[in-house]
Amino acid sequence: MNFKEIAVILVGYQNDYFAEDGILKAVVEEPGRVDEVLKNTISLIEKLVTTEATILATGIVLTPSYRALANSTGILDKIKEVGAFTQGTPGAETIKEIKQFGKKITYVTGKEGFNSFKDTDLDELLKNKGIKQIWVAGMVTSLCVDSTGRAAYEKGYQVSILEDCCSARTHFEQEFFCENVFPLYAKVISASLSACTALG
Repeated sequence: MNFKEIAVILVGYQNDYFAEDGILKAVVEEPGRVDEVLKNTISLIEKLVTTEATILATGIVLTPSYRALANSTGILDKIKEVGAFTQGTPGAETIKEIKQFGKKITYVTGKEGFNSFKDTDLDELLKNKGIKQIWVAGMVTSLCVDSTGRAAYEKGYQVSILEDCCSARTHFEQEFFCENVFPLYAKVISASLSACTALG
């Protein structure tokens, strides 16, 4: 495996999802799922930082006016309603477990919706590094993970979804996307099994 051509995109590893007092942590109904996702993700990063793989973190950060969500529906309405991911608030910040890796993580800014490529320099960063394979992890499986994975596929990357490093709102939703949606454009892999086995 040529890790120099692999990039892991960490989507939404922010306090509003992962912190104990995160205002959107409850969006994941399966008890303990968010904590398990974080544990698996950190374990994977600890192994990847010894390789030439690229690790990028992209979070959604919104202005206090929520201008980007002017015509929002669904979960984006909920984000606006509860004041999640507001620029300058602790909830919008990257979680400390990711921050501990310092410069090993490259941060991509500008994301204001589901797709990590839209209005960001993510694609440029990947192309400049000669990346061919994308591994996607994060929150929420059916939204930002799916949108980012699809966009990566459409841009010509080989896409893998790290199923044990992402979470949907329910167990059913997680299972449905991993078994029926992601295989249409991506491989579904496990960080704790296939990915980490390759890392030794």
